[in-house]
Amino acid sequence: MHDFTRASALMGYAEQAREYGLQPKAMMRAAGLPTDILAEPDGLISYRQFLKLLEASATQSSDPLFGLKLGLRQGISIFGPILYVLRNADSVGAALNELQQYFHLHMGAAVVETTSDGQHFLLAYKVADPVQAGISQGVELAMGVGIKLLHTLLGRQWQPVAMMLEHRALSAPASYRKVLGFTPRFEADANALLIRMEDLQRPLSQADPVLHRLMQQHLASLQGLSELTLPAHVQGLLRNFLPQGRVTVEQLAASMVMSPRTLQRRLGEAGTSFQTVLDDTRRAMAQRYLRDSTLSMTELTSLLGYADLSTFTRAFTRWFGMPPSQWRAESSQ
Repeated sequence: MHDFTRASALMGYAEQAREYGLQPKAMMRAAGLPTDILAEPDGLISYRQFLKLLEASATQSSDPLFGLKLGLRQGISIFGPILYVLRNADSVGAALNELQQYFHLHMGAAVVETTSDGQHFLLAYKVADPVQAGISQGVELAMGVGIKLLHTLLGRQWQPVAMMLEHRALSAPASYRKVLGFTPRFEADANALLIRMEDLQRPLSQADPVLHRLMQQHLASLQGLSELTLPAHVQGLLRNFLPQGRVTVEQLAASMVMSPRTLQRRLGEAGTSFQTVLDDTRRAMAQRYLRDSTLSMTELTSLLGYADLSTFTRAFTRWFGMPPSQWRAESSQ
């Protein structure tokens, strides 16, 4: 299950949506995204639901370039701690290679790939499921972020040799040229930015080797979660993935790039298990939504990833000794 991205992918969304007269929280709810995630940029959200949000926003704003403009608006700020590694690399080429190395910490639904034909350097964005709805909006957002990153590294006047997009133009070429200053190549073989080889050799004059090394160590710690933080991390993943449906240990382990056996073993070393963390997460979510929301029992059943209302009711009764409807009524008194 690699269908996730950091909630920082929503940075700037609310402001841009309002500029088009849209209601950001209503749009997010319709896409199945938790509205309180805007305050937690390090949280995880479903990339599929994120694409659904972008597609709906482009449609309702009547602006096919909504995703591209959001990416240009967000720029490098979405990368969190990865940004500090990139800005303190010794050259542009080293920074882009580290983007490829650490990108999975930002998103599991896509990868960044770097290749060269000897004359040009290709910085490509490859999505695991390239046919899902809204993918063109997501790709153009990523290209916008890539352009802003390269402006940070190479200067605001820099332009790629080409920006290639696998999909057809979403708007008239003149619209793209107005936003970007150039026209992309459409229906190409990859979603990528084509960069001059000599640009890669440029040193980053403000780079701090000591800070670079420290941030590398920090990112390495994020990749190797300790026994103390692993259950909390798994719980955070579950909170974001449960609304998509039933979550298995196999799906969760895949999103963490480890085998189910390894995940179970490491949770055991931390004194718990996948089923225990799942149960605890569902119990806490059920209490929160029953107390603080007006969701119906059917909606809450879906939000917690249960197949049907009776299964949720049995689980809740096991936790609290009463059905959820009674618990809600008593807690509101």
